[in-house]
Amino acid sequence: MANDEIWRETMLLENSTIKDAVHVLNNTALKIVLIVNEDDTLVGTISDGDIRRGLLNGLSLESSIGGVIHKDAIVVGLEVSHEQVVQLMVKSKIQQIPIVNDMKCVIGLHLWDELSRVKVRANKMVIMAGGKGTRLYPQTLDCPKPLLLIAGKPILEHIIERAKAVGFSNFVFATHYLGQMIEDYFGDGKEFGIEIEYLREESPLGTAGALSLLRPVPKSPIVVTNGDLVTDINYANLLDFHIQNNAVATMAVRLQEWQNPFGVVQTDGINISSYEEKPVLRSYINAGVYVINSEVLASLPYSKPCDMPDLFYQLKSRGEPTIAYVIHEPWLDIGRPADLETARKLDVNGLDK
Repeated sequence: MANDEIWRETMLLENSTIKDAVHVLNNTALKIVLIVNEDDTLVGTISDGDIRRGLLNGLSLESSIGGVIHKDAIVVGLEVSHEQVVQLMVKSKIQQIPIVNDMKCVIGLHLWDELSRVKVRANKMVIMAGGKGTRLYPQTLDCPKPLLLIAGKPILEHIIERAKAVGFSNFVFATHYLGQMIEDYFGDGKEFGIEIEYLREESPLGTAGALSLLRPVPKSPIVVTNGDLVTDINYANLLDFHIQNNAVATMAVRLQEWQNPFGVVQTDGINISSYEEKPVLRSYINAGVYVINSEVLASLPYSKPCDMPDLFYQLKSRGEPTIAYVIHEPWLDIGRPADLETARKLDVNGLDK
């Protein structure tokens, strides 16, 4: 979002002249004027092109801006994500989108130049890559699951590329089974334009236990992901959501639907009280991606097994704010041979096809 002082300078009352709008365009260089009424309710927008077309149609600089206002401007609410705004700009071929509240009052301005600039994330991203992948035998007998190839690259490399694209560069791999193969492939990360540290588990520590090995303990929240996921999740949006909601721990969850193949009958004694034909059951499942505050690590016994659901339960029982981040993006857990085959048939850039 544009700097508060700058976007406010683009606001102009609806009783102004075209000359006033030109002055705003020249002074702010943001290529947009936000036309508002006295309570900052958005009336419309004006661009340089709108003014030029108005002048060509016989208007003068002293004419009212009413004749050049674009009243069907695209707007978004504050809850719309960075990624969604970028997609909307690309689709609509625009470079500015006003942000409005429920009363349609202007509260900000999205600018393409700022949104398209990747924000550097100093946070560490820990990837759990130590599992044996026994359900994928024999493919994992001599290859750790995170190194299995999808579209010519290991699963781990796909995770790294997606995280790197949204600003992450500090990675930690928790390894155990055939961990040396992972180190041999990725090294210190320099060839991939990142930094990689390793947490070498002497015995399996579960999906959370390896975090107890982190030294020194990071000061900022840690993004954690299982190393066998193929997903289009935006890790930066997940981190921002965690911070904005003042959570101690955030779990990415995904809606799972299952249709009962039979009609379901509810009874009251021998009487039928209701009947539903092949109902669809809906529930949220753990998507295997998390954000954890650094102070949480103090509650993990050093080098002792612990899984993420157990950690979340402990935090919840202490009254700590643990929240869910619902992902709508494509997601696939590579747990079975059929999952691996599905992933290998997908588009190289992810699950969006």
